[in-house]
Amino acid sequence: MTIKHFYDEATNTLTYLVYDQKTKDAVVIDPVWDFDPPSGALTNTSNDILFKAIEDEGLDLHYILETHAHADHLSGSKLIKEKYPNVKLAIGENITKVQEVFKGIFNLGDEFKTDGSQFDELLKDGETVKAGSLEFKVIFTPGHTPACASYLIEDAVFTGDALFMPDFGTGRCDFPAGSATDLYNSVHNKLYELPDETRVFTGHDYQPGGRKLQYESTIGIEKQKNIQLKAETTEAEFVKFREDRDKTLSAPKLLLPSIQVNIRAGHLPPAEDNGVSYLKLPLKVKE
Repeated sequence: MTIKHFYDEATNTLTYLVYDQKTKDAVVIDPVWDFDPPSGALTNTSNDILFKAIEDEGLDLHYILETHAHADHLSGSKLIKEKYPNVKLAIGENITKVQEVFKGIFNLGDEFKTDGSQFDELLKDGETVKAGSLEFKVIFTPGHTPACASYLIEDAVFTGDALFMPDFGTGRCDFPAGSATDLYNSVHNKLYELPDETRVFTGHDYQPGGRKLQYESTIGIEKQKNIQLKAETTEAEFVKFREDRDKTLSAPKLLLPSIQVNIRAGHLPPAEDNGVSYLKLPLKVKE
C-alpha cells in the first residue's frame, strides 16, 4: 500500500491518496476545494495536483472518504466526482445529525434534506468496505463532530480531526453537538486500542512552534506523548482541559462557508434566479 499526502497550506489540511501499487486501486481521503473568502472565488489548484498524481500512477479511484463535515475547508469531492463519475463519496452515517443541526442554524428550506442522500454511501461503525483490492474499516470517532469517522487501511489509520500529532493534541469539541466526553472515548477507548505500531495519519498539521510539516505518528507514540491525551489521562482530566481550552478559541475562519458546502456533499447551495449561488452568514448582535 502506498500513501501520498497533499498539504493545503491555506487551511493546514492534509489530503491522502491511498493505493495498491500492483492493482492501482485507490481511495482519496479529505480532498480540498480552494476558496478565497474575500472574493468568493473557487479554484481547482489542490484537485489539479491530486488529479495529476492519479493520472501519473494510472490509478483506478473507487472512493472519496470524508472523515467528517469539515469546518475549516470546502470539500473537493464534487470536482473529483465530475472527473471520475464512477467514484463513490462516503461518510459516516451520523452526518444526518450534523445536517439536522445546521439546517436549523442556517434556516435552510425544504430543498435541503437531512437524510444523508447527498452522499453515495453512509458508512456504519465497524463495517469493512472493499475498494477493489483495498479494504478499509470504519471506526466512528465522534467528539469533534457527531459524524467523525476514522478509516483503518491495513496498518494505517486516518484520524481526521480526532487525533493530531503528539505535539498538538486533539480536535476541538465546541462545535454544535460536539462533545469532549465523546472525543475522549473515541481516542482513548477506540483508537488507543489499536496495536501500538499502527500508523496514524492526521487530518491537519498546524506546525506548532514553526516546525516543519508532520502528519504521521503511531498509536504507541500518541499514547506516550500526546500533550492533551495520553494513555494514562483520565476522562475527567481531558474533558476539563478540552472544554476550558475550547472556550479560548476563535471560530475557524472558513467555518460558515465550509459547513454550508460540506453538508451538501461538496455542492454549492442551489443557484438563485440570476444563476449565482450564495452562502449565508448568520449574524449575532452583541450588546
